[in-house]
Amino acid sequence: MGDCACVFEQVGEPLRVVERAPLAPGPGQLRLAVQACAVCRTDLHLVDGELPAARLPVVPGHEIVGRVTAIGAGVSGWRVGDRAGVPWLGWTCGECEYCRRGEENLCPDARFTGCSIDGGFATQALVDARYAFALPDRYGDAEAAPLLCAGLIGWRALQAAGPAARLGLYGFGAAAHLVAQVARLRGQQVHAFVRPGDAAAARFARELGAAWAGDSTQPPPAPLDAAIIFAPVGALVPAALRAVRPGGTVVCAGIHMSAIPAFPYEILWGERVLRSVANLTRRDAQEFLAFAGAHPLATTTVTYPLAAANQALADLRAGTFNGAAVLLPGAAAPRGAQASGRFDR
Repeated sequence: MGDCACVFEQVGEPLRVVERAPLAPGPGQLRLAVQACAVCRTDLHLVDGELPAARLPVVPGHEIVGRVTAIGAGVSGWRVGDRAGVPWLGWTCGECEYCRRGEENLCPDARFTGCSIDGGFATQALVDARYAFALPDRYGDAEAAPLLCAGLIGWRALQAAGPAARLGLYGFGAAAHLVAQVARLRGQQVHAFVRPGDAAAARFARELGAAWAGDSTQPPPAPLDAAIIFAPVGALVPAALRAVRPGGTVVCAGIHMSAIPAFPYEILWGERVLRSVANLTRRDAQEFLAFAGAHPLATTTVTYPLAAANQALADLRAGTFNGAAVLLPGAAAPRGAQASGRFDR
């Protein structure tokens, strides 16, 4: 039986289920039987043609949980049967100035899982063993999958925001629902900003301990020390700058964002900081997974069979669920068929 995968071939076209020849790991690689793969907003940016580094055709998916089924030459530290997690960062050169400085997330030749390397919308995946991680036992496969991007990029953004006593989160999706829990465990007060009129998301944020939840058009009840923007909406940048105190920080955490409108200098002045985070490092993964192993985080998930990848993308775009969508291996459509459902641009 070959490996089934959902392949993205062309912008504007749905993913297509294909059957591939069995995968064989090369030197330094692991072959994983995919147990779960979360669906990220970055996957929407991929299918919308907003990631210029994408290699087409490609199998999306960069929050992979799998079991090792074969090990390539030169790999140590892994055994057949081990559970491994695979994030967005899939390979770096190790030689450029960024890699030498410990900033491998900025490596100009980096390769990314589900974008320039085939990812986890499949029954099997080949991964570089150096960029795979053991996962905390306390999480099941579907629960662990969102940790690998929603959790990791949220962790990096939280570090960039600094020790903010009052933290704002703009866009309360997969990443924010994990960041809110981490922030509360660290003694921070969370303010959640949701789409105007999205009472369900505001209620979800309050259930996870947010001290305040309201529309992104509203000011917070008190000035924030920092804000993290997860929603890919450029208009939220000036809104967040107005919400933070002098000396506060606004972090743009997405890989893509719509154009940022012009704003008056006075809302940046006062030593406010506006910055982005890009990708992640292996150190981020080690630190966050250790934290997640020591502190129980509730990962809210909605699961879909592999062949429903397009429907999962459509539901994510429409905001029909709270938390994270997760694909699980299941009966795939026949060879050459489209994955069930659609994604709406």
